[in-house]
Amino acid sequence: MRGLDFSSWQAVLSTLGGLALITLLGVGIRLLVMQTLQARRERENRQINERLRTLMAAYKVLGGSFTGDLDVDPSHLRQLRERAHERGIAEPGSDRARRIRDAVEAALSDILLLGTDDQVRLAAHAATELAQGRPVHTHALVVSLRDFIRGALDLAPIPSGLEIPHQGPTRPASGGAAKGRADAGERGGRAGGGGGGGAGMGAMGGLGAGMAVGTQATGDMPDAP
Repeated sequence: MRGLDFSSWQAVLSTLGGLALITLLGVGIRLLVMQTLQARRERENRQINERLRTLMAAYKVLGGSFTGDLDVDPSHLRQLRERAHERGIAEPGSDRARRIRDAVEAALSDILLLGTDDQVRLAAHAATELAQGRPVHTHALVVSLRDFIRGALDLAPIPSGLEIPHQGPTRPASGGAAKGRADAGERGGRAGGGGGGGAGMGAMGGLGAGMAVGTQATGDMPDAP
């Protein structure tokens, strides 16, 4: 209050102008700080969401199966052909194992990029086993991913007394079934196109016949006097 001068109108105006300037500076600094914090928070949220989305996709690939053979076969196509040749088979019957291996390798690569320390160690061990040609089981890595994702989403942990079967890689759909569905769709499209073409030709034929009849009737009419 000692710095305020109300002795004259000029002093009052200068005092009010100084107070307004100080208030504007304070509000501007506050808005700038809030905008900076908000931009940083939005960037962190985008990073967290992208990380969760990637790890959830990896979890579905590595732990989408509870039955059957849950190991990842590291064999390549050349090795599968050699095995088929040794058994007297011309070509390996299915490439499902190879597709599972490819999907697991892509999921391990994502985990090595965005996973926690424990997940990175497990993913590195699994990748090393695959590179050395040994079958890999992904259950331990799936459990680590599941616990991390539930914690990041603020979900309650899995009850300790609950027994969950071992999880393994998702088995992709068979190529024969997918090919059958694609062929059926293609046949349906051809049939629809043929039906539409036939209807169009019929309509054009009917229109041409009507025009011919009308022309003939006009020619048979006598000329007006």
